[in-house]
Amino acid sequence: MTVISSTQTGPVPVPVADAVRFRAACPDCRERFELMAGALRLAIGASRRTTFYSFTCPACGSAVRKPAGERIVELLSGGGVRTLRLHTALR
Repeated sequence: MTVISSTQTGPVPVPVADAVRFRAACPDCRERFELMAGALRLAIGASRRTTFYSFTCPACGSAVRKPAGERIVELLSGGGVRTLRLHTALR
C-alpha cells in the first residue's frame, strides 16, 4: 500500500480525502491499480488479527481483505479512509 499525492508547485496543501490515491494489488487476479480513499475501508480491532483494510478489486470484482499494521493504519486514516473501530465484549 503506497500513498500517492499529486505534484504541485508552491505551498503544499493539506490533502483532501478525494485527492489522495493509494496503490494496491489484487491477490486473485494480480492486477495493480490506484484507489481513491472512498474505495477503501479500514477496520481497527483489538489485535493484529482483527485490524485490516478492504476493497473491491476494480479489475475482477473480488472482495479483498488485507492485514493492516501500524504504518498502514496511519497512512489510511491520515488519507481519509473511512475507519471502523471494532469493540470487544467486556467480561
